[in-house]
Amino acid sequence: MSGLCGWIGYGDSVSENQELIRKMAAPLARFDKSIFHGLAGKNSGLAVSASSDNAHTHQEEGVFVAIWGKPRFRDSRLAELSRTAGLAKALADQWCAKGEQVFEGLQGAFALCVLRERDGGSEAVLATDRMGTYPISFDAADRRLIFGSSADSILLHPSANSRVSSQSLYDYIYFHMVPGPGSIYEAQKRLLPGEYLLYRNGRSEIRRYWEMRFLENEKRPFQELKHDFLEVLHSSVREAVDGQQVGAFLSGGTDSSTIAGVLGEVTGQPARTYSIGFDASGYDEMEYARIAARHFSTRHQEYYVTPDDIVAAIPQVAAVFDQPFGNSSAIPTYYCARMAQADGLSRMLGGDGGDELFGGNVRYAKQHLFSLYEQAPSLLRSALIEPLVFGVPGGGTVPLIRKARSYIEQASIPMPARTETYNLLDHYGREAVFTPEFLSAINLNYPASLLDETYHQNGARSLINKMLAFDRKFTLADNDLPKVAKGCELAGIQAVFPLISDEVVAFSLRLEPQLKLKGTKLRYFFKEALRGFLPDEIITKQKHGFGLPFGVWLRHHKPLQALAADSLSDLRARNIIRGDFIEKLLGHHLDEHAGYHGTMVWVLLMLEQWFKQRQDSRSAT
Repeated sequence: MSGLCGWIGYGDSVSENQELIRKMAAPLARFDKSIFHGLAGKNSGLAVSASSDNAHTHQEEGVFVAIWGKPRFRDSRLAELSRTAGLAKALADQWCAKGEQVFEGLQGAFALCVLRERDGGSEAVLATDRMGTYPISFDAADRRLIFGSSADSILLHPSANSRVSSQSLYDYIYFHMVPGPGSIYEAQKRLLPGEYLLYRNGRSEIRRYWEMRFLENEKRPFQELKHDFLEVLHSSVREAVDGQQVGAFLSGGTDSSTIAGVLGEVTGQPARTYSIGFDASGYDEMEYARIAARHFSTRHQEYYVTPDDIVAAIPQVAAVFDQPFGNSSAIPTYYCARMAQADGLSRMLGGDGGDELFGGNVRYAKQHLFSLYEQAPSLLRSALIEPLVFGVPGGGTVPLIRKARSYIEQASIPMPARTETYNLLDHYGREAVFTPEFLSAINLNYPASLLDETYHQNGARSLINKMLAFDRKFTLADNDLPKVAKGCELAGIQAVFPLISDEVVAFSLRLEPQLKLKGTKLRYFFKEALRGFLPDEIITKQKHGFGLPFGVWLRHHKPLQALAADSLSDLRARNIIRGDFIEKLLGHHLDEHAGYHGTMVWVLLMLEQWFKQRQDSRSAT
């Protein structure tokens, strides 16, 4: 793990503060061979722990700066100052001169902190990058601010509150992760992508320095767009390589195949690619990865994950996440990254973000179809279509009419609630899953209100762009980016995401909506621009990825069954989940549909494993 941590507003001797900052920074180097830089004054402390090119610090009279990552200044003068005097020094000068305007000129993935101590008080600023690649959590109470890229670091401060939030436990089971800005701990919050926190004299305020602003009416010739797109792709991959020994995940999908092909071109040598397979019908896509590997002549390696691998990895994966995390793809991500680390590589390039910038998720096409019904005149719907479809006696037994009814029912639900019509928790029913005592302390409407707030805060007019902005938070920052970053961290390797570079993001914001989703054709421009570069089989394949056949294997693999049963039994004792639901889930539901209900088993299993790795181990010390 790499990252930064610190506090402001907690006075003590400088020597004692230095010892405290070292203690807080210790979890940041638990999984990573990092360097440590610590700065401490009487009322504050600040540390960054990362590889030498990813850690930047500066201290001068009354000012401490720490940066995790490698951001760049847009301004050529500042870029030169950064090169000669150091990135942190350049940022310190800019902060003292321009304050919050400094963020407008920063590019790249980063987390940063600036502390200033003055006679009249103290101030701090925390910030994360535009896509939320580098996380920042904080605990602001009692006129002090404790912060860190890891919740573990914050909890090592003597003033930190480690009480687990019941609301966040509920949100985790609803979303399969704890969505920002919340945290699993009651006192902690997280910065969202493009946000910064300003703390002055005991008071903190969160502000947004960047948002996704779409230019939806800009029309440009296809060949001009293609030329610019290929340029930013190559530039972003070249920047991601940055002179390091790198490899690339290769699932055989459009994004990972593109990264693999461009990587070979920018380095002038065959890309090193890594794929994961599963010996389970309907889950293995190794053949598509092989097609891409042959097409681009990569130095390709494969590994087939087994049920025994899952049993071995579950406690480790639960330990590397400081929040409960229920995306099972973290397991194959880890095993894939482990192959690269064994090859001596220091960095893996992930293709995450391409779907969320260029319109590649199947749900985008599905919601487009539903939106067609919304666009029909309300009188036509209420006076003709709906009476006709719902008024047919026995229509529920006629397949065509039953399908029409389902379409109308879903299309009548407004966005973004319509995206949750298949939510597992809604399928089971809250009262059937949670104990009454637990539910009594929960705001059941919070997930829906968070979805609604996120969806409507962007000014996009088109449905596709509204969904892309929505997924920047829920799919990328809350889910896919931490999944890949933490899986790589556990393997001792760094993850970098070329497809969400500032240049690629800026290009996507100017692309016409119909070039992202043309009717129901997903990522239309992306595929057409790469036609002839990517194999045709990759362009036309259905999206899949590194999905884990957990539920399927759970039915037959005894050690996996034992781990799941023991974990859910222990979770039952925490009085969160009803015992009869757990029994039904492991029995009737799994027999009914192992793949579908196995997802909930995994979510609950990883929650209990998180408790064991975090809460229970902390209580024992």
